[in-house]
Amino acid sequence: METKWINSNEIEEGVRLLQAGEIIAMPTETVYGLAGDAMNDVAIRKIFEAKGRPSDNPLIVHIASIEQTSLFVDSIPPVAKRLMDAFWPGALTIILPSNGRASSLVTAGLDSIGLRMPNHPAALELIRKSGLGLAAPSANRSGRPSPTTAQHVADDLNGRIAGIVDGGPTGIGVESTVVDCTGDTVTILRPGGVTREEMEAVIGPVALDANLSNDEAAPRSPGMKYTHYAPTAPVFLVDGTREDLERVIEERKQAGLRIGALVFDENPTPAEVTYSLGTSMEVAAQRLYDALRRFDETDVDEIYVNTIEPVGVALAVYNRLYKAAGGKVVHPTKDA
Repeated sequence: METKWINSNEIEEGVRLLQAGEIIAMPTETVYGLAGDAMNDVAIRKIFEAKGRPSDNPLIVHIASIEQTSLFVDSIPPVAKRLMDAFWPGALTIILPSNGRASSLVTAGLDSIGLRMPNHPAALELIRKSGLGLAAPSANRSGRPSPTTAQHVADDLNGRIAGIVDGGPTGIGVESTVVDCTGDTVTILRPGGVTREEMEAVIGPVALDANLSNDEAAPRSPGMKYTHYAPTAPVFLVDGTREDLERVIEERKQAGLRIGALVFDENPTPAEVTYSLGTSMEVAAQRLYDALRRFDETDVDEIYVNTIEPVGVALAVYNRLYKAAGGKVVHPTKDA
């Protein structure tokens, strides 16, 4: 299949492909999404096939207005409407009871559906001009780091999808926050671009799902199951100080391994390859997936990064690192 490269200011070809039941990559403010008609079973099957994604993992549907929610849900709880008013368009996905009109492949057979209004002009134009709600998981092969540039998409999916809309680098760099509004308590199923603290300032207490780091739980949201965001070399979290990180790196080098390191400062490490995630969590979120992908261009055998306190945007960064590591955490003081 030829994958067409589409400029974000000339998206009519993207609209045509979507209306024809094809799938294309589109930019959002978080990561690039792999978009298809949320009511078209054929299009949704193409998304799962292109990504190699397990079919029990639900997809988020992207819309362009609050009014468009009526395509997929019959009612909006007051607390969900307050979140929409505060954070849409933006990096917040809200799970609501589904009215059953979306493809059952989108909802993975659940009675709920995740909706989001992206804050990106090209994505909103694609949705409006196509007249469709667009199911759009991240536009990468399943398990790989999510794409934050059109080239990342091409690296994974060229020849597997109909088109790529090039909107330049994404702004936030990690996926949307997913919150469940189907019960009595608003619960974060996946941390992301909107923080828990920001939501609590609007609606009061917000819970964290107990299964957030449990890969065995039945997924109600993308990102809850399976190893995600991973480069080829295994990733390990180091629960300790920067000095502990460097000590672990030295020990692994003495074992004959070539080591990569991710750090939250601009200083070098003893590792053969070191990438900085910057000195703020906002910058770390923007750089994370690109850094993980860049390790695949090196010959490192293992990658190490310090754990961080999971508050604010750091909750999303830590979640992605934990998933990339498959939950592997090194405790230097305990393991020494």
